[in-house]
Amino acid sequence: MNAVKSWLPPGKNCGLCGADSCKSFLRMINASQKTYADCPYYDEQCSKSRPGSVSEALYSGRDVLDHPYDFVLEPLPGEPSARKIVLPFRGDMVEKMQITKGDYVLGRPMGAGCPIPHVLQVIKAEEVTGLLYTWVVGPKFSRDRIVKDVIAYHMIGFEGIAAKIAREPAFGCRVNFLPGFCMMSLNHTGLVNMILEKNCGLHVRIEDIRILAGKE
Repeated sequence: MNAVKSWLPPGKNCGLCGADSCKSFLRMINASQKTYADCPYYDEQCSKSRPGSVSEALYSGRDVLDHPYDFVLEPLPGEPSARKIVLPFRGDMVEKMQITKGDYVLGRPMGAGCPIPHVLQVIKAEEVTGLLYTWVVGPKFSRDRIVKDVIAYHMIGFEGIAAKIAREPAFGCRVNFLPGFCMMSLNHTGLVNMILEKNCGLHVRIEDIRILAGKE
């Protein structure tokens, strides 16, 4: 019992448990209004064997709306998340805000309809196009750092390793996939325009991104 009590939610504030934040979730547990099992990241066996640890997300092959996906998009080796390519609603903001490699950027993928602002770390910033090549790193990484708020952006593409494959991606075809860091656990869809077979798996790039609220 002490091991379970020492478990903490991952701080994603995803709302899937019904609380507005992880802190609210813990308060509701203390008030007997919620249980640890209400958190989608809670694994009772893991918490018993590794007190105080946070379990990895479990992938069932279906998203939070019970729709199947073709694969999970995971990071390239040694990277914190799959790469995300974004375009601020005003492309000149990259130059105006002097966004460069290593900066932290905050914004919401409004064009795709996602309600969650994301904290991104910039891998590369293009002044000509305004494109930002980024990793999704989450709010914890930004708490003691300067963050440049672009407010909203278009979600242009993703790049990473296709894992837990139910249907193998094919060049030029539209796929349904789940980004490994997606706090809503919702299907994304896009067109595959690059596939490289590597020792670590299938390295894919996907563009024309949309979030699926229903089955295609």
